[in-house]
Amino acid sequence: MPDLKVLLSRETIAKRVAELGEEIGRDFRGQSIIFIGVLKGAAIFLSDLARQVPLDATFDFIGVSSYGNRPIAKEDPAGHAAWDSLGEVRLTKDMDQSLADRNVILVEDILDTGLTLNYISKLVQAHQPRSLRIAALLDKPSRRKQPIEVQYIGFTIPDAYVVGYGLDYAERYRNLPDICVLENM
Repeated sequence: MPDLKVLLSRETIAKRVAELGEEIGRDFRGQSIIFIGVLKGAAIFLSDLARQVPLDATFDFIGVSSYGNRPIAKEDPAGHAAWDSLGEVRLTKDMDQSLADRNVILVEDILDTGLTLNYISKLVQAHQPRSLRIAALLDKPSRRKQPIEVQYIGFTIPDAYVVGYGLDYAERYRNLPDICVLENM
């Protein structure tokens, strides 16, 4: 069984999400926005962030999946080979609303390699939004494979496997209120 060590407490997360909401409110004062949440991990962050933004806002969701995975040297807590993405991403759920001439904020739980966010950004740009900005709760720059500009970053974290507040390990731990490092993997 893996150990969980709190990296970011629920209070720390709530304070930072409120600050991000205020910043977005200032940047888009008097305008409406649409949040696009990346499923499944960003759902909790999007919900909390949207409640902190004092603007007319709607949301939609997009789903993507990495494929072309390969085993890496690490093992998961059960002793199975862990997997790392080769950078191939496919769309599993498209957005339901038109983004044409709208202010879009793409909401992601964690910015890691940059591959997924670059892929999604290109998809969103093809819908010709008025503006596109990205909000990522967590940034793990040590893992970056592709550069990407993110306007709203909650926290920069070290290269550790994190769960909670929407982030999962094999669909587990998403419901934890804190962000925890999954140790002994």
